[in-house]
Amino acid sequence: MAEVRYGFADVDGLAVHYREAGPTGGPVLLLLHGFPSAGHMYRDLIPLLADRFRLVAPDLPGFGRSGPPARNTFEHLTDVVDRFTEVLGLREFALYLFDYGAPVGFRLAARHPARVTAIVSQNGNAYEDGLSDAWAPIRAYWRDPSAANRAAVRTMLAPETTIWQYTQGAADPSRVGPDGYELDNHYLARPGAAEIQLDLLLDYASNVASYPAFHAYFRAHRPPLLAIWGRNDPFFLPAGAEAFRRDLPGAEVRLLDAGHFALETHAEPIAAAVREFLSQALTRSHAVASGAGRGRA
Repeated sequence: MAEVRYGFADVDGLAVHYREAGPTGGPVLLLLHGFPSAGHMYRDLIPLLADRFRLVAPDLPGFGRSGPPARNTFEHLTDVVDRFTEVLGLREFALYLFDYGAPVGFRLAARHPARVTAIVSQNGNAYEDGLSDAWAPIRAYWRDPSAANRAAVRTMLAPETTIWQYTQGAADPSRVGPDGYELDNHYLARPGAAEIQLDLLLDYASNVASYPAFHAYFRAHRPPLLAIWGRNDPFFLPAGAEAFRRDLPGAEVRLLDAGHFALETHAEPIAAAVREFLSQALTRSHAVASGAGRGRA
């Protein structure tokens, strides 16, 4: 069993909680979680990869055990993660991106393309094609952030909605344990947490507006990318995974019979796919760096 280490990083006065495992000198995989979870969503994946990789999973500001963000925007979350990698001395890393972690990670990669060795997108969207009809009330909130529309999306924070996010689309919901969603609901119930999350839901519009910039990054730097998605995700459609191939023709796409939180039921096949993908991507990256392969544009 992998030894998991826990700690807090001081990021310009903000306490960012994180968990890590694996050899300190191994290739780094930075795991960025989604809504409404935290680094604990990777509790099953980390032990399956820690023999080979150094895995680092921070709680984003306002999530899990990390302190609240100074500004409830995705650009600010990216600023914090950016500094977090510097505080921990992570000079080069692959990214595992899920849900909210995707726009944070794509922003980070566009800022520092030379630092990012590869990207795994697990239900982490970057294309309009991937947005399902479930986004309709949130889109209405973007168009008109009135009190009524804010109240309408508050249902996203209800305990039963969290459970639904975990179980909807799972081929066998009985395999979805309560640990993840119960802990998420605990954190959502803290004073001030709801307003942080409602602000971030409003600012998610900035992520959609940033999609063209993400696509430009893909085309310019051609990062190796694996899109491995639960095909039954009620929020992010499989078309969003397939769309990566428009800008990254070499992207690998795998669809699983799972829902949004695919790791809850498919940690082992996801770990196997990630291990195979990263081993090949990092081997190619090393060959390029040593002059044995063809460089990226």
